[in-house]
Amino acid sequence: MDAIAAIFASGSPLAQAVDAVDSFVWGWAMIVLLLGTHVFMTIRTKFIQRKLGTAIKLSISHADTGAQGDVSQFGALTTALAATIGTGNIVGVATGLFFGGPGAIFWMWITGVFGIATKYSETYISVKYRVKDHNGEMLGGAMYALERGFKHKGLGKVLGVLFAVFAFIASFGIGASVQSNALSGVITSYIEPLFASPDQMLATSIMIGIVLMILVGIVIMGGIKSITRVTTKLVPLMAVLYVAGCLVIIGMNGQYVGEAIGMIVTCAFTGEAAFGGAVGSTVALALQYGFKRGLFSNESGLGSAPLVAANATTKNPARQALVSMTGTFWDTVIVCAITGIMLVSTMLANPEIQAGILSGEITAAAQLTTTAFSEIPVLGPIVLSVGMILFSYSTMLGWAQYGNRAVAYLFGKKGIRPYQVVFLLFVFWGCIGGGDLVWNLSDISNALMAVPNCIAVLGLSAVIAKGTQHYVYDKNLDEVDDTPIPQFDTK
Repeated sequence: MDAIAAIFASGSPLAQAVDAVDSFVWGWAMIVLLLGTHVFMTIRTKFIQRKLGTAIKLSISHADTGAQGDVSQFGALTTALAATIGTGNIVGVATGLFFGGPGAIFWMWITGVFGIATKYSETYISVKYRVKDHNGEMLGGAMYALERGFKHKGLGKVLGVLFAVFAFIASFGIGASVQSNALSGVITSYIEPLFASPDQMLATSIMIGIVLMILVGIVIMGGIKSITRVTTKLVPLMAVLYVAGCLVIIGMNGQYVGEAIGMIVTCAFTGEAAFGGAVGSTVALALQYGFKRGLFSNESGLGSAPLVAANATTKNPARQALVSMTGTFWDTVIVCAITGIMLVSTMLANPEIQAGILSGEITAAAQLTTTAFSEIPVLGPIVLSVGMILFSYSTMLGWAQYGNRAVAYLFGKKGIRPYQVVFLLFVFWGCIGGGDLVWNLSDISNALMAVPNCIAVLGLSAVIAKGTQHYVYDKNLDEVDDTPIPQFDTK
């Protein structure tokens, strides 16, 4: 076991190679692609963000009657939120702050504001070009939009396959290993003082992995409806619990909140070293970590949420696209912003945290979040721990469904069960390994998914703009799109 752990440990040759690839794919080209897509689609959809009120009303309304689909609009939204509101909001924001400085939080927020348009757009084409399998279940996502929507069918097919492959791979990182690694870390941090040796800790991690495999497996084996039943109950509970904890801490640090917001904005453009050099400086670092963690948090441009949004019972593509875009609003514009303000204000209020980072006592972003929540006597660590466990667990459920859709496209239904078994093995692996290596692998997978998905959104932007004008701005949201949905053989 020690030999295996050494291979995946931080600083190992494998970890260094993955870190180099991560830095390359998350260079300026990726930042320009994502930000460019966000801004372009904001303009192309005539700033669809201004319809957020309508979108929120739709998201909590009753399911569309007489429409085709497998789950409710709210069910599709909560499944997507289950996959996005998670470690990206808790550890991810802290990671952005730790390595990119307070300015990274601003750029995370920007990805959320403009990313709303991209989330709307990618969902629109996912629903518009969705198909049915031989059992009548809906299938959708960038791969079907590329294959059916592009005039050049050969190029569309190639890009569709690439997207599905990248989504398949990404589900094992962002969806399985990262989440189980975070969940296991929370639990073991509390019981570590009870054990004297690394072997005992490893044995505990193995037990956590086995239990988690069972808990995840029970739900994902039941398919989209089983997952939706769990997420519709779990997501609202965990979001309220976590946000309430953050707001309490912000209230405790009330006199530093204004300064925290000012620091977040200033550092985004000046690259000034913050907290005496305790956390990252430079505008480039703030941009890089802001966009990486922003995408990890809300997944706008990634093309993941549309994989399950296509299952929604909706009258037309625009309705579900509006519902889906609220996910980015809640996830990044609200939750990540609250998290960022909470962390920065806590560091301002507690200089010993800054000193701990400079002295090397606080070496990981997760420690920074834990320290912040410790400001709430007794209940703080409990709220954080329960939140992390629920977030990680729900994210695994959501991403298992994303991978399920990718496998159905690549291999047909016969590949789904083997995929689920492998997914559970990665859940187990995350409990006994991981660290920076897991996060970097996930960053790489995210970037690879984003490329064909952004090509799909940009290539079909005229279709999106035309449909948005008709359904949204010409006030035809209640119109039923009765275009026949073709069957895609997945036997």
